[in-house]
Amino acid sequence: MESLTDDYPKPMLPLDGRPMLAHQIERLESVGIEQICIIVGYKAEMVKEYFAENPPNIATLHYELQETQDGTGSATLLSKTFVDGEVFLMTFGDIMVDASVYTKMFELAEGAEIVLTVKHVDDPYRGAAVYVDGDRVVNVIEKPPKGTSTTNFNNAGIYVFSPAVFEKLARLKPSPRGEYELTDAAYESVTSGELVRWHEIKGFWRDVGRPEDLAPAGEFVSN
Repeated sequence: MESLTDDYPKPMLPLDGRPMLAHQIERLESVGIEQICIIVGYKAEMVKEYFAENPPNIATLHYELQETQDGTGSATLLSKTFVDGEVFLMTFGDIMVDASVYTKMFELAEGAEIVLTVKHVDDPYRGAAVYVDGDRVVNVIEKPPKGTSTTNFNNAGIYVFSPAVFEKLARLKPSPRGEYELTDAAYESVTSGELVRWHEIKGFWRDVGRPEDLAPAGEFVSN
């Protein structure tokens, strides 16, 4: 995001006049989610102060601080107490989708250890390549070298987890990038034969990771 995040954590960048995260919370509320845990790190107080002054219409917000930004796996592990043994949805604060995606994922969750989302791309080298067979995920490869994937499915960054994921997260080792990767926990579920389902997002999906992503994401939330 270049200099845009000098003063703001990325999920607080404005879309149509309000923070990206505020729009995301509204979509979660629209499918009946009333308790949300936000993992904060960079400029955490800005997030807390905004929602103290502009609270959600329905949801109660809880916060956990990731003091060292050392990966998505360790960030998710911080929510264990909040989750309290329940099935839960996990998404990143910079991923914008239609709320119907969340509804479909909960429908697929019965009997599954994980439901993950995928998006069709030319080459999933920037994310995680997801290989499927029928309704099951059979392999996940984080940041594959460009041109090596034989799947077009990229991990779209939204999950429904059973609480058993926390055992896997607690065992994670640093990846070659030096981070505790959430996808490594998904990979463990896949390789151990647990049921990992997938849902393809065919409508709007945007990982708002670059300045040029802000305009289409802003147009999406304004409609």
